[in-house]
Amino acid sequence: MQPSRAPLNANYAKWFKTAFAWHGTALPRCADRILIATGFCAFVQSLISLEVLDRYVPGFKSAGFDSFAHTILGSLIGFLLVVRMNSSNARYWEGRSHWGVIVNTSRNLARAAATYTNEGEDLAGLIVGYAISLRNALRGSRDLSETTLFLPEQVLHVAEKFGNQPTAIAAGMTHWVGRQVTLGTLNPQMTRHFEQLISELVSAQGGCEKIQKTPLPLAYVSLIKLLILVYLASLPLVICGKFGWFSPLIMATVALGMFGMEETSVEIEDPFGFQPNCLDLEVITLTITRDTAQLAAYKPS
Repeated sequence: MQPSRAPLNANYAKWFKTAFAWHGTALPRCADRILIATGFCAFVQSLISLEVLDRYVPGFKSAGFDSFAHTILGSLIGFLLVVRMNSSNARYWEGRSHWGVIVNTSRNLARAAATYTNEGEDLAGLIVGYAISLRNALRGSRDLSETTLFLPEQVLHVAEKFGNQPTAIAAGMTHWVGRQVTLGTLNPQMTRHFEQLISELVSAQGGCEKIQKTPLPLAYVSLIKLLILVYLASLPLVICGKFGWFSPLIMATVALGMFGMEETSVEIEDPFGFQPNCLDLEVITLTITRDTAQLAAYKPS
């Protein structure tokens, strides 16, 4: 039996819908710059049509300046933009990988706690509180109101005083392990296993904090913006004399490509924010909440 296929028209509609999307793209953030660049190109074309530049700009001809040097500059900017996007995408993917580790480790902790101890629900609450507090911390928030349903009052009170709140909750997990050892529930091998899983959570947290607190160097980011400005400001002097009133359309297309790529890189550089293309940390923390609760409540017959 051959797999069913979606209607061809539906595929085309989805492709064009994505190609001309507005929400969730870089267009809302760079549309004003694209319009300014297009308007400037139209202004230059008006001056050329009125032969103003021929009279007042030495060496300028109606055909425009030679495009050789401009082509080299464009190639350089294209290379820098590709490197910029790759750097931002690497940060985005690294952030998602760290949260993948947090999800998997949370499941392993809850599963082991429910199997080898009688207080798996308590550890599940600490895990969920840890994930929520880490999500908020990466967004610059110290609000622990969401964690009151999951964290013991003592752990919540301590976390409110910590500079790094997720670290305090991770310490609460270690204290939970210590309590199980005191009760004789865990043997040394399982104790090491629990501590290793908690360490994996803390390591993933450190990786996320590294991304958040290490932006791309200002010198590099500023250079790209400056070169784009120089390139687009000089582009009308190259194309207007050759393409006439088609030049503003060409300018809009080039500006869309450059500003769009640059703004996309800026948006995904910090994958933990609230922008449409950032990681959906609410869904990830809900997944952790659901899975740890179900694992903690699971009792084999």
